[in-house]
Amino acid sequence: MKDLTFEQKRSLSRHEAADQLTALADALREGGDAELDLGPGTLGLRIPDDLQSELEIEIGGGEIELEIELKWRTAPARATPPRTETRTEKPQRKNTPTPAGRSKSAQRPTAKKA
Repeated sequence: MKDLTFEQKRSLSRHEAADQLTALADALREGGDAELDLGPGTLGLRIPDDLQSELEIEIGGGEIELEIELKWRTAPARATPPRTETRTEKPQRKNTPTPAGRSKSAQRPTAKKA
């Protein structure tokens, strides 16, 4: 599913077509946030430094069709950020020496029988 689709078909003079392409070229040259005047409204785009392009020319049926397609990702591809782990030191248990002849389990206080 597409997030947004805009398509405009209209007749232009050669000068109007050149103006539209010049506005697009200026936006591409600037990069970053760009606004394109598309007649009935303005389209805001974020244009990255790297694009993919496709140029297609078809000749037939008494017409020439020229398509210029530019593609880029809407969000920059993120490299996995390096993991910075902050370790909180747990207090280490101190090993207390056991008196000779007694095991650790025998160190617990026991109730004396009367």
